[in-house]
Amino acid sequence: MAIKRESVEQILEAVGGSDNISDVIHCITRLRFSLRDEGKVNKEALDRNDLVKGSFSTNGQFQVVIGQGIVDKVHKELVQIAGMAGTSDSAPAPAQGAAQAGEATKINPLQRFVKVLGDIFIPLLPAIVTSGLLLGLNNLLVGPGIFYAEKSLIEVHPAWEGFADIVSLIASTAFTFLPGLIGWSAVKRFGGSPLLGIVLGLMLIHPTLAPASDALSSGDIPRWDLFGWSINKIGYQGQVIPVLLSSFLLARIELFLRKRIPDSIQLLLVAPIALLVTGFITFAVIGPVTFHIGNAISDGVVAMFHHFGWLAGFIYAGIGALLVMTGMHHTFLALDLQLISSIGTTYLWPVIVMSNIAQGAAALAMMFASKDDKLRGTALTSGISAFLGVTEPAMFGVNIRFKFPFISAMIGAACAGMLVAWRHVTASSIGIGGIPAFLSIFTDFWGIYFIAMGIAVAVPFVLTLVFAKVKGTGK
Repeated sequence: MAIKRESVEQILEAVGGSDNISDVIHCITRLRFSLRDEGKVNKEALDRNDLVKGSFSTNGQFQVVIGQGIVDKVHKELVQIAGMAGTSDSAPAPAQGAAQAGEATKINPLQRFVKVLGDIFIPLLPAIVTSGLLLGLNNLLVGPGIFYAEKSLIEVHPAWEGFADIVSLIASTAFTFLPGLIGWSAVKRFGGSPLLGIVLGLMLIHPTLAPASDALSSGDIPRWDLFGWSINKIGYQGQVIPVLLSSFLLARIELFLRKRIPDSIQLLLVAPIALLVTGFITFAVIGPVTFHIGNAISDGVVAMFHHFGWLAGFIYAGIGALLVMTGMHHTFLALDLQLISSIGTTYLWPVIVMSNIAQGAAALAMMFASKDDKLRGTALTSGISAFLGVTEPAMFGVNIRFKFPFISAMIGAACAGMLVAWRHVTASSIGIGGIPAFLSIFTDFWGIYFIAMGIAVAVPFVLTLVFAKVKGTGK
């Protein structure tokens, strides 16, 4: 899609011009501005812009919804027009400097924590979602009872076995080396060298280290003897919390050393000292403590869904869209990854998918309820986008604008999520958070999951049409 330069110029002018921008990055669908004065924003001008699906302020950032597949083009054009060649692209700026200092005064600690998680996990989403989709393809090939009764496709057609093995290897790579990916993104976010973050993450899953879950469950724990101090010689494969805290420590140590060691010998001293200190502290303290914390969180989530599943699903799916608005959904992404690592499956992701589908259904209903051609076009494209897992255009471009579609979607999502959680539906991975999500769901749950999807479509669609008729909205 060609981008009109005038439209990008209008966005720049509407946010107060280049002088009002401390930093601008983008995620999958949104431009994320760190502005010096949000009072200069002209929201009416943004709403009139053909490229803009909506805008809002959260976690110290003013965010403009553009849409998947086009936001990166708009970002590049905007940076060029504004003369901000040094502005970061899709990765967050280091946690230092004027933008972050000004931002810290605008948001509370919880908002700052949520924003940090978003900054870390947003760059990883393409790899995680792609791996989930490919794992779904692998499930089709190796899952029994999908194409043939009680047998898998590769059992009936052995020639496909090699293909399935390669797909499985490619699909599982991102999850296998997840600490390396998180280390790269986290250390970069905290202001350190991303390459050291990769080394740190891979260090935690080194092949010579026994997986923590296996060693602790079997009781056969290899140990290092460090001058009489016994340290568990275990790795943290697939773990999220250990690498997050270790990355923060690594970045802090690196920045501390760079300020005090002469430039001429930094190459020889900074990285080795930072990694050595971080490594010892991680294996001795951070790893063991956070591993048990992570398992406790996983056990708590599992217990909640086992004993109060219907209620947990109703609430989580119902407020899913609100979590997206505030950015807190990235916190639950970390929980999903922790669950997959700890127990090999996740209860959360199958539930939150219902929110995405419901928002898409409500937007599509507005296409039928409205006679405004622009709104109908926006509702159609954004509804399809939500069905494929990207909800922001539907939420901010249509549903929140009229309010009742947004509420209808929350009601439908809550009903569908309640059914999903009540039946303990689980997924083997995180994939596309829309209709294709069934590929990541264990095949035993496909039947109930399709019923839940039907509820997530039908309830918001019907409620939106009824409300639209009563209110006479969109005509």
